[in-house]
Amino acid sequence: MPFTKEPKLISGNANLPLAKAIARRMSMHRGISTQLVDTRVERFNDGEIFVEVFENVRGEDMFIIQSTSNPANDNLMELLIMADALRRSSAARTTAVIPYFGYARQDRRSKARTPISAKLVANMIAGCGIERVLTMDLHAAQIQGFFDIPVDNLYASPIFALDIRNQFKDTLSDVMIISPDVGGVARARELAKRINAPLAIVDKRREKPGEVAEMTVIGDVKGKRCIIVDDICDTAGTLCKAAEVIMENGAKEVHSYITHGVLSGPAVDRITKSVMKSLVITDSIEPTEAVKGAANIRIVPTAPMFAQAILNIWNGTSVSSLFDTDMLEPIYEGMFG
Repeated sequence: MPFTKEPKLISGNANLPLAKAIARRMSMHRGISTQLVDTRVERFNDGEIFVEVFENVRGEDMFIIQSTSNPANDNLMELLIMADALRRSSAARTTAVIPYFGYARQDRRSKARTPISAKLVANMIAGCGIERVLTMDLHAAQIQGFFDIPVDNLYASPIFALDIRNQFKDTLSDVMIISPDVGGVARARELAKRINAPLAIVDKRREKPGEVAEMTVIGDVKGKRCIIVDDICDTAGTLCKAAEVIMENGAKEVHSYITHGVLSGPAVDRITKSVMKSLVITDSIEPTEAVKGAANIRIVPTAPMFAQAILNIWNGTSVSSLFDTDMLEPIYEGMFG
C-alpha cells in the first residue's frame, strides 16, 4: 500500500548540493514545498560521528540521501548512523538514496585471501534498519543480489542519451559508442541502442592492477565522433590512454560520458591535457573546485531522475519507467535543447 504521509528527505555531508536539488525538484514535480529535514551531523574531536534529528519522524517515510564517495568510510558511517537514529525514532520506513555506491568495485575475490567488501557493506546497510536502497549505475548489476532488501538501480544512460541527442544533433550519424573494456560492453550497447549508433570496443591487457600494458580497438572508428561510456572514472589514466588509441586509429574526435566522476589524484590534470574534447559526468559525487574549473569537463544533473524515483517509491508506482528515455524527457524538459 502507498504511504499516506509526505516523503521526508534527510541528507548527510557527502553531497548536500545534490540533496537540495532533489528537494527542489520534488517541490516542482508535486507543487508542494519539500525541504530537507533539519539535522545536525557532526564529529567529536576524535573523529566519531554524531547525528541529531531536530524534527519528529515517527511514522514517516524517510529517504536518506548520501553517496559513499571520498571520504568513503566517513560517508558510509554517516549513512549507517543516520539510519540508526531514524530507526530509534520510530520512522515507518527508511530508504537509502545512494547516488554513488562506494566499495562496488570490490564485488568478487580477484585473488586468494581478499574480501568481498561490496557484500560486507550491503550487510551493514541492511543491518542498520534501512529497508530499501535507491542507487545509480552499480559497478556490477549483480551487487543487487548482495542485499536482502529491495534495490532499485537507476541508469544514467537515458540522461546521457538526451544530452548526446542535444550536443550532437547535427552530426548524430557520425557518432560511435565505445566501451573502454570488454566488461562494459552491455552498458555501452544499451546507450548505443538508445541513440541508434554503432558500437566499438577497446580491449585492454594489464600487466598488474592500475597499469595497462596494451590496448587494441575492435571496430572501425575512422572518421567517427567517438563517445567512450563507463560507470566510474577514478585516476583517468586508462580513459585518457583509450582516447589516444582511438584517435591513433583515425577517429575524428573523442568524448567521454562517465556516470561517477571519482576523479582522484591527477585525474583532472590528465583530462585537461588529454586528446578528449569533453568529459561528461553526473553530479552523483559532489564535484571539486578543480572539476568545476576544468574547461573540458561538463556535469549533467541527476536530481530530476532521483526526485521522480523517490516519489515513485513513496507512492508505490513503477521505478523502472525511468529507464525509458522518452519517459524521462518531460522530467528534464528545458535542460536539453
